Amino acid sequence: MTKPLAVVFYESLLPGSRLVNRLTDLGYRVQTVTAAPELAATLRREPPMVLVAQLNPRGQDLPAIVATVKAEPALAHLPVIGYLPPRQSKIESAALAAGVTLVAAETAVLDQLAQLLEHALAVD
Repeated sequence: MTKPLAVVFYESLLPGSRLVNRLTDLGYRVQTVTAAPELAATLRREPPMVLVAQLNPRGQDLPAIVATVKAEPALAHLPVIGYLPPRQSKIESAALAAGVTLVAAETAVLDQLAQLLEHALAVD
């Protein structure tokens, strides 16, 4: 059986690389993207089961990229777990409005990743 694919977008090495390891431990194949302009093309090439994304890369509007991706019928269902440093309420609001499923604190995303995945992947 093929392992489910998770795409991880990150600019900051930590916690990005640790998320990759944690997802691998949880049984996912992981593809990483470290440049925001490549994210949409990567998601189109092989749609993943989930996207885990740093929401505050320097000089990039990741919520806008998520909104563009979620507007595509083939990717509209894609669960997105975003993470941010504390006290980033403006970006968090924009991300949720753009279609991010869940937003977690950067400090908590690793500890709670299994639960976040379970919640994001739940079918209503």
